Formats: sequence, structure tokens, C-alpha cells
Amino acid sequence: MGAGVMKKGGGGGRRGRNRGRAQAMAEINVTPFVDVMLVLLIIFMVAAPLLTVGVPVELPRTAASALPTEQEEPLTITVTADGQLLIQTTETAEDELIPRLRAVAAERADDKVFLRADGTIPYERVVQIMGALNAGGFRNIGLVTDTGGPTFGANDG
Repeated sequence: MGAGVMKKGGGGGRRGRNRGRAQAMAEINVTPFVDVMLVLLIIFMVAAPLLTVGVPVELPRTAASALPTEQEEPLTITVTADGQLLIQTTETAEDELIPRLRAVAAERADDKVFLRADGTIPYERVVQIMGALNAGGFRNIGLVTDTGGPTFGANDG
């Protein structure tokens, strides 16, 4: 890690036995360590946003504000434009949805479930999935949307 060599300054000894011998430095050069830590910090700062749920869905836009952040990664159910159901990123059949959710929820401290549905999915389909979740014992359901939708005059006064 960068231990250097320091020559010992010699006085006027008669025989000069120690003249020219090298002695190890007792200091550590921390510059390479700091360089490595900064590179790792930059790598993690760039990679962290890429670790979110990666199922491409065109979410509807609303004027609602975001929910407070959670301690645990939220349990997410996604309905894609072609009607596929996914728990996190794993495709799931309709009849397996509730049993799989119960198995996953048994290991979690938080009972919240987020439902992400493509904006082109009929409202009836979203409500059917919410009804199935409710019948399966999941009462804390949050709908995921994008911000920037219409306010219908709520911000006018």
C-alpha cells in the first residue's frame, strides 16, 4: 500500500557502518485508498437508480402526491399492456396470484401491496385484480401512477 523507503542521514561516524542503509517508513500512503473509495462511490451512485422494478409499463398520470418512502422494498404487482400479471418481475398466472402473494407476504413486515397497471388496461381489469387482492386478505393496496397529470382546477384557487 505504498510503504516507502527513507534513507537515514548519517553523521560523521568513524567506521560508517550504517551509512547508505535504508530504513522502512512508518507512514501509510492513503491516496490510493481514497481514489478507490471515490471510484466505488461513483459506481454505486450510478447503479442505485437502476435497481428499481424493471417492467416497462406506461403508467397513467395523476395530480396526486407521492406516498412517503418505505423502509422495505415494496411488494409490487404489475399488469402489462398485453395483460400479463407480474409479482415484482416474475410472471404469474391469475389463479396463482393470491397463493404466491400470501407466501411472499408471510416473510415481510409490511403488508402494503402496490398495483402498477398500464394506462391502456381497461379500468374493469384493474378493479378485478384489486377485488381479488382484497378477497385474498390484502387490504393495504396502493395504486402507482406518474405525476404531472391533470388537476381539474385544483391548483387554481
